[in-house]
Amino acid sequence: MRERMSTFVRKMQNKIVENLDKLEVQAAQELGVAPKLFVRDEWVRKEGGVGLSCVLQEGNVFEKAGVLVSVVHGPASANLIKQMRARKKEGVSDESGVYHMFAAGCSMVLHPHNPNAPTAHLNYRYFELVKEGEEKPVAAWFGGGCDLTPSYLFEEDAVQFHRVIKDVCDKHDTEYYPKFKKWCDEYFYIPHRHETRGVGGIFFDDLEHGDHNKLFKFVEECGLSFVDQYVPIMQRRWNAPFSEEMKRWQQLRRGRYVEFNLVYDRGTKFGLVTPGARIESIMCSLPLTARWEYMHEPAEGSKEAELIKVLQKPREWVL
Repeated sequence: MRERMSTFVRKMQNKIVENLDKLEVQAAQELGVAPKLFVRDEWVRKEGGVGLSCVLQEGNVFEKAGVLVSVVHGPASANLIKQMRARKKEGVSDESGVYHMFAAGCSMVLHPHNPNAPTAHLNYRYFELVKEGEEKPVAAWFGGGCDLTPSYLFEEDAVQFHRVIKDVCDKHDTEYYPKFKKWCDEYFYIPHRHETRGVGGIFFDDLEHGDHNKLFKFVEECGLSFVDQYVPIMQRRWNAPFSEEMKRWQQLRRGRYVEFNLVYDRGTKFGLVTPGARIESIMCSLPLTARWEYMHEPAEGSKEAELIKVLQKPREWVL
């Protein structure tokens, strides 16, 4: 499973970057400017493992975009083991045991320039924990998901994003989409703002029961479907007209994005307690620019207020 997951996350990264680069080239041709493409940054973790960060900043379509792969292994820290026990991992009960971990994943965050175009996030991963001197993992599971965060609500975009991932879920288990869609709405909730981060998608963690070959196939198909979820939306929105007022609202919404990622996100917390964590990769999810204003409230009946209503009460986008 380690080799299969390592191969898959690289394949997913390549597919996403290739298609986003095509968007940047298309935009450059329409604008009559030079294209700006992803920079590839390979790195090695001294404790064990490698990674490849594909990052684009100040592109023609994206203000900031990161598609990151890491395949790491090595001793599991005391903080990591403490987290596993807190999550009731049955095989991590030996207080005196020494454990080694393996993790492979692809994570992505896309922040477009245009406020009509939504931010998108994706993460699919596999984790193993092995007790020293043993070969069989005491714990092994998949996690991941994808979600959409618009500054302005276009229902057809939300429907597109959800329909593609629902079709993938239904192919494997008809209970997956409703369960993981609800989990996504609950996970990406910002308690101190009383609203969700965006219009959701799916989220799952600790997917470990059953045939791991089938679980892998599900995760693989979810990851490879992202281009169909998101690229058609960007083709509609990347060059739509917008005002300075709309841009300001986008910056305020990105402030909410930052608040969630730094205060609540489990992936950020996991990264920060992992020995040899690459801080640049962890913080790559944050936008280049964001804004906070004191006591800002959108005008009643405005498109901005319409978005807030949806974020305060998540909707079902596909049946």
